[in-house]
Amino acid sequence: MDTTPIKRHWLLAPLTFLYRIGVELRNKLFDWKVIPSEEFDVPIISVGNLTVGGTGKTPHVEYLISLLKENYKVALLSRGYKRKTKGFILAKESNTSHEIGDEPYQIKTKFPNIHVAVDADRRHGVRELCSSPLSSDTEAIVLDDAFQHRHIVPGISIVLMDYNRPVYEDALMPMGRLREPMSSLHRAQIIIVTKTPTDIKPIDYRIVAKHLNLRPYQHLYFTTFAYGDLQAFASAEQKALSAITPDTHIVLVTGIASADPLVNKLREHTEHITHMEYSDHHNFTRSDLRNISKVYAAIDAEDKLIITTEKDAARLRSYPLDETIAKSLYILPIEVKFLQQQQEKFNHYIIDYVSKNSRNRIVH
Repeated sequence: MDTTPIKRHWLLAPLTFLYRIGVELRNKLFDWKVIPSEEFDVPIISVGNLTVGGTGKTPHVEYLISLLKENYKVALLSRGYKRKTKGFILAKESNTSHEIGDEPYQIKTKFPNIHVAVDADRRHGVRELCSSPLSSDTEAIVLDDAFQHRHIVPGISIVLMDYNRPVYEDALMPMGRLREPMSSLHRAQIIIVTKTPTDIKPIDYRIVAKHLNLRPYQHLYFTTFAYGDLQAFASAEQKALSAITPDTHIVLVTGIASADPLVNKLREHTEHITHMEYSDHHNFTRSDLRNISKVYAAIDAEDKLIITTEKDAARLRSYPLDETIAKSLYILPIEVKFLQQQQEKFNHYIIDYVSKNSRNRIVH
């Protein structure tokens, strides 16, 4: 396993020591039931991570939704990170990313027939989803970014780990990027190693499994990302990635935690890439849009286009884009692919859990 060494901020070690005390005390209070956790009579699948951002959570959430939505009424419950509203909101097609957050907006746009809700209080959110006349038909709930939200006991807890930033080489915040110690992994039934290179050797799988020191009830999976066709922002047009030639000039606009895989993918087609990189969950401003327009206009080439991610496109839709930008903007979608022929095993595990615990399990 050949990865870039993870940078640790050793000067912050004293603060990390205090952070560890706080995190471990909180977890102990939950373990001792001093702080109560609640179980619900609806199948709940939590998707989260130990690290701060960048593990590919949203595509894996979308994978679960795609897996279940044909046979069950699925709901996604998120806190709606960086939204400008408060309380419980059951998303409608008219909601914007400012109202429900960029990831819930992206998922509601992509899967209009599922329930998407946001609530910082996840327990209240689950109760509302199951009791509201508009969503009481919910048969399974996917909790987004909820591994640390221990007020709810999920039926299945999935933790994602970036292959390029393994948790066993990382450190707690603020020295590193871990939200919790690696020992907290014992709460998860499934660990998925994401962004795995497709050409890794069998020994690399064994090395990862050994370092994670999994328990008998835990399952380890490896996934990678596959990129789909480019989708026009302002129309139904699609463009194959192969349409990008060495002469194509790209303005890449991203506001995600880790854009390196996307940059590397585009470099397989052209070296003419101008990357306008913003912070994760960046809320684009009119000034940003003017800058993007200027950078694009300054490129002296006939074959040029702007590419962004699905998550960034969700935020960009909140603004009236310049017509030239809108027509030149394409979205590059990604989807999850399981390695080692593990897909069927994973699917069966998830479906079996939902079917056995569904409130309408007799029908199914």
